[in-house]
Amino acid sequence: MSISSSARPAALYWPVQARRNIGVRSLFVVVLAFLIAYGVLFPGLFTASGFAKFTQSWFPLALVAMAQAILMLTGGISLAIGAAVSLGAVIAATTMAGPLGVAGGAAAVALAGLGIGAVTGFIVVRLRLPAIVVTLAGSFIIGGAALLILPRPGGSIPEWLSDLLAGDTPAAFVLLLGIVLLWKLYLATPLGLSLYAAGENPVGAYRSGVPVDMARVAAYAISGLLSTSAGLFVAAQTGSGDPVIGNAFTLNSIAAAVLGGIGFLGGQGTMRGALAGSLLLSLMISVMFFLGFTPVAQYVAQGLIIIGAVAIPQFRKVQP
Repeated sequence: MSISSSARPAALYWPVQARRNIGVRSLFVVVLAFLIAYGVLFPGLFTASGFAKFTQSWFPLALVAMAQAILMLTGGISLAIGAAVSLGAVIAATTMAGPLGVAGGAAAVALAGLGIGAVTGFIVVRLRLPAIVVTLAGSFIIGGAALLILPRPGGSIPEWLSDLLAGDTPAAFVLLLGIVLLWKLYLATPLGLSLYAAGENPVGAYRSGVPVDMARVAAYAISGLLSTSAGLFVAAQTGSGDPVIGNAFTLNSIAAAVLGGIGFLGGQGTMRGALAGSLLLSLMISVMFFLGFTPVAQYVAQGLIIIGAVAIPQFRKVQP
């Protein structure tokens, strides 16, 4: 009896994972095609240095895609991710070279992200206000705070940290693997298990005793942490802080999550899909650059590819 009970969850795991991957299988194929194209156009990708540089360019987008995906899984969304990236960058650039040092600066970046995310989540969840409105207002406040801390690009990051994170070592890839592992561990916790239920059927989940509100607030806090951490990494790449450097990340994070099969209504999609979506965006930019596309043509082609990657699974769903 006990063997049967313990074997049942394991037997259900892979069918559930396979069902969640149905919507993004075509995306995986497109990502593989772009990866091959990129490898042909830039053979240096397969060297240690080339791989390190590519993962460094992908890493910040991967983090913000995860930040947006965790919110969308619970039925939320954030328009403040770009501003949070900028805030993380200026906090890192103004603290790490000072008395706080790298450890103190990293702690300040993490606390800022967690605090902003938790407050935003609390407002959205407890006051029942639309997430899109709260985070839009939050983007102005957070962006203003970034400008107050550092009105213009400046500050500095210790050289050894920039060399470690943005040098010729695959530190970004190792960090990403560690974050994915932490995500898997989080999914095994009660709050992690509540994520999908909070997005798919919050009323039913609440009546079943699932801590829906706590799961959603925690999701906002984690999203804030990931966003400011992306800002820290961007600051390490550039060696300084810029109060508006994160602006483009908001829409790109939404695009990556949607590409990865994350639904706007919550409870649909996987984090691996969001990561694949962010990888596709990074590959598209690199491939079009090597093909000599103008910036305008890159935007048009990028939009068409995103529409195609999202539409193909939908066409398959409506087929009899």
